[in-house]
Order: sequence, then structure tokens, then C-alpha cells
Amino acid sequence: MRSPQTTPLAGLPERVTVYEVGARDGLQNEAVVVPVDVKAELVRRLVTAGLPAVELTSFVSPRWVPQLADAEQLVAAVGGFDGPLLSGVRAPVLVPNERGLERALAVGAREVAVFVSATESFARKNLGRSRREALDTSAAVARGAVAAGLAVRGYVSMCFGDPWEGNVDPAAVVEVVAELLRQGCAEISLGDTIGVATPGQVVDLLDWLDGAGVSRAALAVHFHDTYGQALSNTLVALQQGVTTVDASAGGLGGCPFALSATGNLATEDLVWQLHGLGVSTGVDLPALVATSSWLAGVMGRESPSRAVRALAG
Repeated sequence: MRSPQTTPLAGLPERVTVYEVGARDGLQNEAVVVPVDVKAELVRRLVTAGLPAVELTSFVSPRWVPQLADAEQLVAAVGGFDGPLLSGVRAPVLVPNERGLERALAVGAREVAVFVSATESFARKNLGRSRREALDTSAAVARGAVAAGLAVRGYVSMCFGDPWEGNVDPAAVVEVVAELLRQGCAEISLGDTIGVATPGQVVDLLDWLDGAGVSRAALAVHFHDTYGQALSNTLVALQQGVTTVDASAGGLGGCPFALSATGNLATEDLVWQLHGLGVSTGVDLPALVATSSWLAGVMGRESPSRAVRALAG
């Protein structure tokens, strides 16, 4: 299988953490429920391919996301959080509320993620509550998780644009990020939920956060590729000092509650670029391509990842 020619570019980190969201964010958007044994095999393949962080599932009400109703069964199918498969990797789970946290704790989760919106409209559309109420919920979850010794990650959606409100004020994003850090989140993922951001906008938001005292070390980026900007936006974020990037194997996913949101940045496309830039990831690209090719076959459609289509062909 072809590999990219390595030509370093100044100003980039030596290593980037690829935070894989395909098993959760990718599969939650599928029209059909993927069998738990397929999900477990996907997780096994992703971990074996060297991904250092694989988000497993969400402990959300089956009424809202029936595709993830099998969260407990999936954890059991992969041998639990302390089993040999997951013992050496980050294996976070998303929890929307205190009930979700109780379920996550019951199966031995080591890291949880909370989800809030930078905009009022999306908070109401996605979570069914105001932005303030959503932040109060995340505070309760984070407080309980930290007390139990768990790490907490925060997702902030609609950081760059909102389908109902249009442009998003960077000050609103800063306010939410700062509050999540106060709540105990160790890492905050900045989401371009509908994929409208461009590189200058990414730099501008990072400058706003820097001005508020938010360390780059506490930030991750999560770009969607609706307008083909995910890789360019990621590159400028890395040039600005961000070292954690969310991506989805094969480009699976999108947000089922956001108008016009297409798939996440494909992990293979990201890894191809990073390896070509001489940035270390620890990811075995051929194994990852094989994983997404296998999954595309299971799903009965071609992978949207350009790297997968090029390398698997």
C-alpha cells in the first residue's frame, strides 16, 4: 500500500493525538441499528490499528438515540474497560445527564464526555433545554465524575456557525469553554458541527480563547467536512499549537440534530496528511484503511474517505 512522502512543515507538533469518534459519533447517525458484535469488532480493529483514544458509545436514552441503546452490551463485548483490549487506550463514553453517568460508572468507565452548545438554538433543538440548563446538567455530571475519579472531556458544538442563528460570536464560545473548564473538564473539543468554518475563523477563535487564558493543551478540534474545509482547518489549528484532533474512521457520521451536517473528518485522510508532514500518530494507516473498507462492506456502501477509496482500490 502506498505511503505519503514525508516532507515536514515548520511550526507543527511532533506528535498529534488522533481521537477516534467513529464507534459513537459515526454510528449514532446511521439509519439502522448496527449489531453489537459489529460494533465490538470495529472497536477491536481501531484499537489494534494503534488509535490512542477510541470513544466507545453514549449512555443516552434509547428513545433519543436507538442506535446506541446497546451501550452496556458493547462494553461487555469488548471485555470491559480493564480488559486487555482497552487497558492501554483512552476509551471515553458520552453521558448526557446524571442517569447516563450512573450507567457509565456501573460498567467501570474511566473517562466520560459531556456535550453542550455554544448557541441557544442548538441547545434547544439538540438537548431540549436552554444553554444554561445544559451547562447546569454538564456541571452535575462533571462533578459526579470527578468525585468518582474519572476524567472528563467537554464537547462544545456550533463553535463556528449555527443553522438557525448563522454566525456565532466567538465570545459565546469562550464563555462556554471557560465554564466547562471550571466544571472540571480536562479537555474541550471545539466542534464545527455543520462544517462551515474556514482557516482564518479557526485562528480567530483560538486567539479569543488564548486571550481568555485557555491553554492550547486543553483544546481539541472536531471538524466536519460539509464544505471540504476539515483538513485545512485542522492544519491551521495544529500550527496554532493544538495537538488533539477528533476524526471518524471512514468519515462516518454527522449530527442527526443539525441541518446540513455531513460527515466528520475521515481519520484516514487526517493520518495520511499528518504522516506526510512527518507528524507522529502511532496509527497504522494500512490497518485503519482495511478497517474502514471492512466496515463499508458491512454497511453496504462506499466509504466517503478519499484516502480509503484511493488506498483500498
